[in-house]
Amino acid sequence: MEQRPAAADHKQSATAQDLQACFACALHMHQPTIPAGANGELINHLQFMLEHPGEGDNHNAEPFAQCYRRMAELMPQLISEGCHPRIMLDYSGTLLWGFEQMGRSDILDALRYLACDPVMQNHVEWLGSFWGHAVAPSTPIPDLKLQIQAWQHQFAALFGAEALSRVRGFSPPEMHLPNHPDTLYAFVQALKECGYTWLLVQEHSVENLDGSALSQQQCWVPNRLVARNSSGESVSITALIKTQGSDTKLVGQMQPCYEALGLGRAPLGGGQVPALVAQIADGENGGVMMNEFPSAFIQAHHKLRDQAGTTAINGSEYLDLVEVSEADFPGIQAVRQHQLWQQLGRSQGPEAVTAAIEACRASDPGFAMEGASWTNNLSWVEGYENVLGPMQQLSAAFHQRFDAEVAQDPSITQTAPYQEALLHLLLLETSCFRYWGQGVWTDYARELYRRGEAALAATPAAQPIP
Repeated sequence: MEQRPAAADHKQSATAQDLQACFACALHMHQPTIPAGANGELINHLQFMLEHPGEGDNHNAEPFAQCYRRMAELMPQLISEGCHPRIMLDYSGTLLWGFEQMGRSDILDALRYLACDPVMQNHVEWLGSFWGHAVAPSTPIPDLKLQIQAWQHQFAALFGAEALSRVRGFSPPEMHLPNHPDTLYAFVQALKECGYTWLLVQEHSVENLDGSALSQQQCWVPNRLVARNSSGESVSITALIKTQGSDTKLVGQMQPCYEALGLGRAPLGGGQVPALVAQIADGENGGVMMNEFPSAFIQAHHKLRDQAGTTAINGSEYLDLVEVSEADFPGIQAVRQHQLWQQLGRSQGPEAVTAAIEACRASDPGFAMEGASWTNNLSWVEGYENVLGPMQQLSAAFHQRFDAEVAQDPSITQTAPYQEALLHLLLLETSCFRYWGQGVWTDYARELYRRGEAALAATPAAQPIP
């Protein structure tokens, strides 16, 4: 990558008192890893698209690739023009690995610039995610932390430990938040143990502690997501609210900017803070994001250049700006949990929760504990027993094989047998193998399961990597 021109540090100098409203935009980038190379090897779907340009919309492969790197051009351009651009980036681990596999140094150099350059650190915030783009509610609980840690390892290997230390926010794939008490508790606990301080959630995936929907003003301030498990233990984490579903045009045409321009301050903690409009969208998928987003992004920041009271901001930057304790944030929980707690009463334990869930289902056909995401017209569970069953089986076999050894000797995680089995487990949990329905994608899942099972069967004892 060519040397970037020096740019002044235009870090936002406004205080919370100066601002009326802010907006935060995130770009989500993902391509799965599939067993579809020329000889069945694991390759990224982007590589598959490039190698099969005549299938479906695979002709968009190179435009997609350019989308993955273009923020490294847009951000310095806007800074040199006197703007204060902000963007949050969410790249799946499989996509980052795919860039390495394909030798796409042009993309990796661009991302390294965005992650490591001292000027860019003031304008670009990276968000963590699951390495394999798993959907949390149907991911086996022991694997939630493995997915989080694998992404952190991938990111640090590419961009360094210092860059990883700046990753404070988390973006759940598909904005999918668990609402089963034990899964949500394990998810939030794993996030905190891995160093995350906040996460982005879809407004319709959460509710107030009394079961009511979030008010509009409440969506414009930080909230405190409370996760309580079946034993009564609780843990909480700051949540920023993404609104209005999954329409990519919201970011593609910079709707958050224009919404923020019409907002005033919002009540929080006995005072008022700048309202925050937060949105995330696929960064490459669809004509709007491929073709219209760059000019809309530039135009929005030009409009804000001389605009007082409204600014672009990133999630962690906003939380630092408002300086309100998490204890003063409104308490929220995963959707449908209030109904569950009412049914559960004072009972505790996994069996009691299971019984309460069944009772809620019997009295309310719309009750579900499968989590909630950016869309409620797609189930990640129903009709996918041929993927979920093998996924649960491989997870159970993996932990039965390795957990005791790892507890005694953590260096086992550095051995080839462990990493080979873990790779296939994390890949099998990728959401794409259910998102696209039955057919070739579920076939990919079955092949990953077969290879993962074979990897476990072939390794009666772990051997150190040479």
